[in-house]
Order: sequence, then structure tokens, then C-alpha cells
Amino acid sequence: MQSNSVSDGPVLRNAADGAINTRKDARALTLKIPAPRGQIVDRDGLPIAQTQVAYQVAVLFQQFENAEREFVINWARTRIDALRTLVKSQVPLTDDEIFEHYRHRRWLPLAVSGCLDAKQASAIESKLMSGLVLHPIYRRFYPQGDLAAHIIGYAGSIGKLPTGPINFNEPMWEESEGRAGFEKLFNSQLTGEPGTKRLLFDENGSKLLEEEVKRPRAGGTLVTTLNLGWQKLAEQTLREGCKRGAFIMIDVVTGEVLVMASRPSFDLNRFIPNINEAEFKALEGDPAQPLFGRAFQSAYPPASTYKAIVALAALDRGTVTEDSLIDCPAAISVGTATFNNWTKVPEGPINVKRALARSCNTWFYQVGISVGSTAFLNLSRQLGYGDRTGLPLIGESPGLVPNDAWMLKNEKRKILDGDTANLSIGQGSLLASPLQVAQAMAGIANGGALPKLRLIRQVQDSRGRVIQAPMPERRNELRVDPKSIEVVRQGMADVVNSGGGTGHGAGLEYTTLCGKTGTAQWGPKAKNQRLAWFAGFLPLENPRYAFAVLYEGSPGEVVSGGRMAAPMVRKFFKGIQEDIADSIAPPQKALVVGAEANPVDGVPQESIPTDPDGLAGVPILKALPVDSLEVEQVLIGGDGGTAVPPLPEIPVTEPPVARAIQVREFEVIEDPTEEP
Repeated sequence: MQSNSVSDGPVLRNAADGAINTRKDARALTLKIPAPRGQIVDRDGLPIAQTQVAYQVAVLFQQFENAEREFVINWARTRIDALRTLVKSQVPLTDDEIFEHYRHRRWLPLAVSGCLDAKQASAIESKLMSGLVLHPIYRRFYPQGDLAAHIIGYAGSIGKLPTGPINFNEPMWEESEGRAGFEKLFNSQLTGEPGTKRLLFDENGSKLLEEEVKRPRAGGTLVTTLNLGWQKLAEQTLREGCKRGAFIMIDVVTGEVLVMASRPSFDLNRFIPNINEAEFKALEGDPAQPLFGRAFQSAYPPASTYKAIVALAALDRGTVTEDSLIDCPAAISVGTATFNNWTKVPEGPINVKRALARSCNTWFYQVGISVGSTAFLNLSRQLGYGDRTGLPLIGESPGLVPNDAWMLKNEKRKILDGDTANLSIGQGSLLASPLQVAQAMAGIANGGALPKLRLIRQVQDSRGRVIQAPMPERRNELRVDPKSIEVVRQGMADVVNSGGGTGHGAGLEYTTLCGKTGTAQWGPKAKNQRLAWFAGFLPLENPRYAFAVLYEGSPGEVVSGGRMAAPMVRKFFKGIQEDIADSIAPPQKALVVGAEANPVDGVPQESIPTDPDGLAGVPILKALPVDSLEVEQVLIGGDGGTAVPPLPEIPVTEPPVARAIQVREFEVIEDPTEEP
């Protein structure tokens, strides 16, 4: 007898050598192994989105001698019925689907349950009836649930797998793609490289060989600028402080967005592996609009937070000085309209810092008209109003900064003094998102420039190499007199820290916080709905962090920035005091190096950087520490193992679309209910 090996041992066969005989049960299959998606992490590598191994219970058919339709269906139904006591979620299958799977795909298992985690799978493994197996698949997982859901987004199935004959290089389970947020915008970076598996079955349907020709490679890692701990605290603060609102925090120096929270939110895991139509409609129809990212998709009147910009424009143009006193009555008349102060009482002669501290409407009406709407509207554009920030966000609102052309088109008139008075207190047709308000505060805090905002710190490939790392940039040069900036900053400090200021509720013991309260009517006038704002920066000296908090009131609710929004700011910054202590500390003086430093050519040796690669002046990017993607490469299940079945079809194939908030059907002639 002729031997195929030196030792006359068993013949070794490769799947590529397999031949298909005339027997119907012989098959040689080449299948694609979908790669796990890469991670999305916070600035320190803590996970926000990961890929996990999950399990589905599946029917694994035998090669029946009696393959009559009724027999095959009864055999499968017996096992599916036995599963009802073990798992809650089952895949609905018709008799036709069961039999067609046996006819064309019986070498592969048929999924009959929803996804189970490792603990759930282990608990039922020994209880499964013969013919039922556990099959591992990759599943997206969001360990933080609803944290930053509007930014992170979610992944979904690319499409349902075929139900007919098995195709060459067909995926072993449904592949996924990003459907919203970062998952969609960075889909190419997060999508890995698929692997390849070959399977060989003989004429009796028995598996002869299974080999992994190419291992799948996980996608890259997206390192965001978000601080996970701070984001959690901000979202907790919103949950405890309001029903609907937003919280933004920005690094004034680098432009990094450290916190971006919207309330209410939604659990991203509800979309994985699918969300049924009833659940999605419930989310979409919820009056609180949890799918709407208020932090960046909204457009609200900025109310009195805008007064800081009007004051800065007036100081920079010389319309007023730091010491100018302007008499502020309880109301002023502009044409036939009366514009009231929020206190309904006169403030008397006050300067710009007192006007900011007291949020005096009549001061800003008069000064706004004197400096002219063009001056302060143009400055607000320099500070980012009226345009998207450029961050990788889906559905970001550009807001609205009107001009004469816009007014002619929409109101059939140019900007008049009455419009200017309204605009000067951040109302009328002026609209901005909380992100834009915080961005403007970052510009005022920076003083010299509006920093270009960033949400991505690094993009790493599957090996941890940095392939993208945006550097801090300036978006706009402000070209504003530094003295004017300092006066406005001091006025905003007085809002929180002086007698009669409207923002005492935000005061901190460990640093000087600067801010501006705001309250506005919003939405259709008939709804009587109001907003409360508190926005600013800290500390007064050498500002480092800017912020904006929005409280969206319920219809008929009486709100104010000082009573609703300011206390949330205080609670948040008290909670991160230890974290930011070093970054807000006054800068230290330069160390003086003594003569014992052994200078070389007049330069102390300690100050000469070591550059072993000779790349002086070239920054060498290093990957941030990120926990490894612990996805077990388990692709085989059952007795001897088979390929993994497709996932059930996801009925919702489109990401949630934010519904526009109606903001123009109102008329406001005062800043209502602003309180100290």
C-alpha cells in the first residue's frame, strides 16, 4: 500500500486540497471572520466603547438520512421549545426559514436566541439539549451605558446574511458599522481587518478539517479628550439638578473639550445587537427627547451670558471705560416699546463691572444701542457664535447671529434700535448652543485668541502606534484690548463674589470663579417656557477652564440662572477640586540653576534634553496607555466546533435624527426673573 508520509501515519489534508464528490453533504467552505471593532476611550485610556465576546444558542443540524420537511422542522422545534425555560430572548423563526436553512446551510448553526454574556452562557451550557450549542460572536459593548451617548454613538449590523446557499468568503456572522456619533464618523479607523477560515466536510457531512488561514485584526483605538470621571460627575450633577439640560467644560489653553453632557440621555447598549421598533419609537416619541444632544444640537437664546460680549465690545470700541457711570432706570423707552430691568427698580449710576455683576438690563440696552449691533455681533462671531465649532459631531447646530440681510429676509426690516436692545441682553433672534456659549467663554478667558476646540486626542492603530494626534491651534485672533478683557473678567468675578452679584450660588472657597447668569423665555410664547444659564471660567488669574451649564425649564416653571444653573456649577467644581488643584495654581517662578550644574558652553547640563535619535526639535508621539482589547479569539463552538451563525436582523437601520427645537416663536423685551 502506498503511503503519504514517512511514518505511514494518518494523512494530513489541507482545506485547499478538498474535492467535492457527488454526495450532497460534502462541502469545502471559505468564510470571512469579521474583525472586532476598536475601542473608544477617554483621555487616560479608560474604556467607553469596547468589543466583547458574546454568545448565541444555535441549532446545529445533523446530516439526516430522513430529510423530509416535517421531520426536520419537528426536530428543530423540539429543541427550540426546550430552550424557552433557559433564555428569555429568542429569534422568531418560521417553518420555512428552518427548513431552508437545513437545505442550504446545515453545515452552519442556526441562531435561535438573543445574545448572552459569558456569565449567562456558562449558566445554561450544561442544560442545553443535544443539537443546541453555544456560539461565540463579537458584540459591541458600552461599559458606561448612557455616558456621552450623543457623542459616542453606536454601531449596527451592515445587513442580514444570505439565507440561500453559502457564498465564498461569506461573513461568519453579521458585520457591523458605525451608525451614529464617533462610531460613524471614525468607522474606518475603528473597523479592523477580517480574517479567513476554511472548513472541509466529507460526503457524510462530517467535518474533516478546520483551519484559520488568517487571523482577524482588531480596529484602532480612538482616544478622546473627555475625562471619564468628570463626565460622570457632570451627568450626575445634571440628573440631580434638572430634568433637561447640558454641561460643557473646555480647557482654555488647549481647546480640549473635557466634558460634554446632555440630559436626558439614553443607554447605548439598548441598540446592541438591535433595538426593536417599539423601543425605538418610545425613545423617539419621548417628550423629553433623550435622543437629542442638547449640548451641541440645540439653538437657544444665550440670554444674559451674552452681556459679557456686549460689555467687551463697548470697552474695546471706547464707547465706555472702566469708570464710566451710566444711569440705569427701571425701564427705558425705545420708540413705542418699553424695555424693563429684571428687578423692575432703578439701579442708578453704575459702571460696567457693576452692570455685569447685577446683570442690569437697562445698562446694556443703552450701551448696546450706543456701540451698535454691528460691533457686538461681529465680536460674537469672532468668539464662535453663528458657526459650527468644527468638532466631529453629527447634527451640530450653527446657531444664529443675525445681520441686516437676515432681518430683511425673515422680518422684512433691517436691525432697528429695539432689536439691538433685545440682542444686547442675548435675546431676540440671537441663538446659540451650550457648546458655543462655553466656547465663547473660553475665548474671553484666553484673552488673545479663540482656541480651536478638540474632541480627539489621539488615533492609534491596532498595534498602539499613533497615526493621528491633533495639536492645539488658534481658531480666531481676537485682537481685543487686553485691558478691556481684564475689566470684563473682573466684572464676571463680581457676579459670583461681590455683594449684589447674581451668581453667588456658584462661589467656591478654593479659587475665584468668574461667571454670568442668564434667564430667557424660550419656545412658543404660549408655552411660557424658560431657560436658565450659568457660564464662565476659572480661576480669575490665569484662567484654565471655561464652562457653560443650561437648565431647560418646564412649561410654566419659574427659573433663573442664579437659582438653578449656578448651584450645579458649584457642585461640579467642588467635586473635582483635587483633580484641578495643580492646573489652576499660580505659575511658579523659574528655578535658578547654581554654578555646580557644570555648564557646557554657558548652558547648564540639566537643561540640555537627551535626544538619542538625533531628532532635536521633532516631537515624538507616544501612544497613551490604553488597556489591551481583551477579546478572546474563540470562534468555534459545539462538538468539534463549527462556524458562527448570523445575528438576527436589526429592524432599526438608521441612527436617531434629532428633532429641531422651535425657538423663534417668541417675543421678549426683558430678561425675566433674573435674581441675585
